[in-house]
Amino acid sequence: MDFVAIDFETANTNRSSVCSIGLVVVKNGKVTDEYYQLIKPNDMYFDPLCVRIHGITPEDVKNAPSFNEAWKDISNLLEGSLVIAHNASFDMSVLRHSLDECNIDYPSFSYNCTVNVSKKTWLGLHSYSLNVVAEHLQIKFKHHHALEDAQVAAQVYLEACKFNNVTSHKELIEKIEVGQGTIYANGYTPARANKKSNKSKRGSVKMS
Repeated sequence: MDFVAIDFETANTNRSSVCSIGLVVVKNGKVTDEYYQLIKPNDMYFDPLCVRIHGITPEDVKNAPSFNEAWKDISNLLEGSLVIAHNASFDMSVLRHSLDECNIDYPSFSYNCTVNVSKKTWLGLHSYSLNVVAEHLQIKFKHHHALEDAQVAAQVYLEACKFNNVTSHKELIEKIEVGQGTIYANGYTPARANKKSNKSKRGSVKMS
């Protein structure tokens, strides 16, 4: 099973204020590459609440590359891939808003949300936040560190496949009935908790 897990942290509530990116590449069910980068956002306001969550400050990113610069390193990893994220609606919104701000064309890829997958796999958890799902699976990590969150999202997805006794993404979404999302030039379709027909959304939709 091949996919890329991704996670973003933001400086504030502006979805284009990326301050870190974590990315994990999985090939044949094994991690083959990882990427972590602090990002200097165009909007350098760091909301104190966000700083308390992820611990990243303006001082940490003063010499970091911009999103535009970092995108050159990761775009080829996402193009044409299956992308996994926990609470994917947030991460995909961050990606779209950041690309819009830089006037960069969207890549084309399908994606799935491990929140949706977890809800259909491990029933009855009191929450499906990443730390709760990780605790259920006995995975220890530093929550809200972009690379560690991406690592855990990848593990959660692999564990869900194992739990559901499937060996492919297609088998998983059919068995647990979740709908994958897609991003493509000028539009996207969201990932759904229940598998059904998705309506495409054209253009850049601001979801802040």
